[in-house]
Amino acid sequence: MPPRGRRPVGSSDTRQEILTAAGELFAERGFERTTMRAVAARADVDPALIHHYFVNKEGLLAAALVLPVDPAALLAGLDKDPEHAGEALVGRLLGVWEGDPDARHRMVGLLRVGLSHERAAAGLRDLLGRTILIALSRVVAQDHRSLRAALVGSQMGGLLLGRYVLGIPGVRDATPGQLVVAIGPVLQHYLTGPVGGAVAPATASR
Repeated sequence: MPPRGRRPVGSSDTRQEILTAAGELFAERGFERTTMRAVAARADVDPALIHHYFVNKEGLLAAALVLPVDPAALLAGLDKDPEHAGEALVGRLLGVWEGDPDARHRMVGLLRVGLSHERAAAGLRDLLGRTILIALSRVVAQDHRSLRAALVGSQMGGLLLGRYVLGIPGVRDATPGQLVVAIGPVLQHYLTGPVGGAVAPATASR
């Protein structure tokens, strides 16, 4: 019989409970300071179950690197007004972070993990690069698409970092509307303006 209060192997909630606990601890402590034993204690499971599901802490990290929102769903319809997609992008993202504390907490956790561990940073870069490029495929110009996606990701990552992690006063205290006006045109340039020394061709066909 397993210890009281701890879920046995095969429980439908066990794997997700471990991932939830790991995400919380990665956000609070960073990757290096988070131990398997601490994750097990937070999830209220036997530490052996973490090895059973994820092999090691690196495997647990890889499984925990999941965006808290579906980029494709969040950014659907931007192609209906491609000339203002940058402003809409900033507005929608800030709408999620301001209106959904759980999503904000999880995204801030991902940023902190990425700052604390190179493997986490690499995984997060790959995740953001792929998802952003796919989500923006209908509004981003056809040239230098990977660069454009990276620029959009770095701009938004910097905004989230400055506003929610570092608490830079000007960025922290600005209203979402002010940030849309300030940053939207920058993102629009990344999406459709000239990069790489050449004038961008028309956006991808819709």
